[in-house]
Amino acid sequence: MITVGIDIGGKDVKVVLLNDGKVIARTKAVGGFEQGKVAEDLLEKAAKTADVSREEIERVGVTGSGKKYGPPHDVDITEIGAAVKGAAFLIPSARTVIDSGAEDSRGIKVENGAAKDFATNDKCAAGAGAFCESMARALELTLEEFGKISLTSGKPVPINAQCAVFAESEVVSLINSKTPKEDIAKAVNDALAERVVAMVKRVGVEKDVVVVGGLARNVGYLDALKRGFKTDVLVPEYPEYVGALGAALAATGQ
Repeated sequence: MITVGIDIGGKDVKVVLLNDGKVIARTKAVGGFEQGKVAEDLLEKAAKTADVSREEIERVGVTGSGKKYGPPHDVDITEIGAAVKGAAFLIPSARTVIDSGAEDSRGIKVENGAAKDFATNDKCAAGAGAFCESMARALELTLEEFGKISLTSGKPVPINAQCAVFAESEVVSLINSKTPKEDIAKAVNDALAERVVAMVKRVGVEKDVVVVGGLARNVGYLDALKRGFKTDVLVPEYPEYVGALGAALAATGQ
């Protein structure tokens, strides 16, 4: 059975094409103001990449904050359900799933491959990827560079603000005071992870801890999570596509 999963998030749209449980195509693009059209275009691109026709795609699953703008579909699934389904498929030992995307982060307790409990920071951007990307731009770094450079910091610089707006003001002050970029990057990643760790602890932390979503590509953030949880964290390949994978799996009836 060929199914497709579409994740329409706060920033990007991701599409995963499955054939009998095997990923045969992945595509991604910025959603912008026409998320529905972007999703349709990505679906066409994924089908072309996999050399299948639209008629061969039997079922479509959608997820994400913009899922109502998605193309006609058979199944819709919550972001939490999709993250857990995708993460547990890739790493069956997952007991805690952290989904860190552009607009929010979620901590999910997993039992038997399903969500048992969860917490989210959707009311504060200071725990989300968009905040991290904004800080990286302020330092004239890519998100990948931002994560790597933070690992070279040798001096802790605290960011005390609990709000993204005030935290950004603190970062601007650090930049103006000529604080080294690596120290600022570490401070941001540590502050980001501190909020997420506190959130996840509300639902309980059990191994294995799996991190998914676009922010999982930030090695500085991952390092801060490891220190916060005092345990290793696992990251699947292509972590930003896990939600779309979960939607594709839901479309198969799994």
